[in-house]
Amino acid sequence: MRGRRTQRLAQLGLLTALAMIASYIELLIPIPIGIPGVKLGLANLMTVWALYALGPLDALAVNGTRILLSGFLFGNLSMILYSLAGAAMSFVSMYLAKKSDAFTVTGVSIIGGVTHNTGQLLTAMCVLETGSLIYYGPVLLAAGLITGYLIGVLAEEIGKRVHLKKQAGN
Repeated sequence: MRGRRTQRLAQLGLLTALAMIASYIELLIPIPIGIPGVKLGLANLMTVWALYALGPLDALAVNGTRILLSGFLFGNLSMILYSLAGAAMSFVSMYLAKKSDAFTVTGVSIIGGVTHNTGQLLTAMCVLETGSLIYYGPVLLAAGLITGYLIGVLAEEIGKRVHLKKQAGN
């Protein structure tokens, strides 16, 4: 029992560290489309991986810890707010899509990418008290679709090559 808990904690720590590194790398890669907040979503690879390999609670722990730590280390409170809003909407959507068994890993990731951007856009509309931001919607949806697809393909390929045992109870 104790060895399993230690192994699980090590896996969570490793995935969180990898997600934080991915978040930092994303900050260094400019995406010149003129829309603030569009990123590659590299850190979401670890969330998708954890959702499938470890279960929803562990995936949520990795995602939440990464957002808070990355926000405090590399960003600010505003970045944390937008990230948490997008991540909450994305996580619930991915969890429900995975649970339905109607989608592949790539499909779940696409849903996550699109809903993450939707959550951030809705948050921005509330914070800035303007509906005019809706015009960013099509670009953000396209970005979520593309990045979600790429992250999903990567997660599937990693899943074929790396085998983590699914933890009991998740």
